[in-house]
Amino acid sequence: MFLTLLLICFGGSAILGGVYLLTHGPIEAAQTAKVNRALMGVLPEFDNTPSEECFEMDLEGQVIKAYPALFNGEPVGWAVEVVTTRGFGGPIQIMVGFLPDGTIFNSALISHSETPGLGDKLDAEKSDFSTQFKGKHPATFTLAVKKDGGMVDAITAATISSRAFCHAMEVAYKAFQHIATQEGGKV
Repeated sequence: MFLTLLLICFGGSAILGGVYLLTHGPIEAAQTAKVNRALMGVLPEFDNTPSEECFEMDLEGQVIKAYPALFNGEPVGWAVEVVTTRGFGGPIQIMVGFLPDGTIFNSALISHSETPGLGDKLDAEKSDFSTQFKGKHPATFTLAVKKDGGMVDAITAATISSRAFCHAMEVAYKAFQHIATQEGGKV
């Protein structure tokens, strides 16, 4: 009986390990492709490979990824990838592109689990909520919903999701400020 149980456990483990080996590469490639698409959407034209020059930093208790964008060796912007846990349905992961002066170039929703038809309107494909951040500088544009004294129009019936997105944008801007200070850039 012991030998039979051992063989079953070993066989199950081998199958599970084999499935992991078969799916790990494609899943990682799909995630990388998603990040690269987001980088192309949130940054001005660049000629380097930001995903290969990515670095991580700790800020507000989370690991934040930063991607430098260069064109002809000159910085044209930074993309900052942030996750907030303040969403209604769970974590919300966004990428925000900043110009060297701190202006928001664009933002992209990478993943979320918000309520379909309400909170999922954070996605640019489903509403124009995220477009209200384009071209704004967080030093003069308060990244909070109007109910909280900010300048952002919340999604109707999805204020929690809207607040979470604004929080993620704030954290991304703080990360950008940290990067700009370290890199000697202007904010």
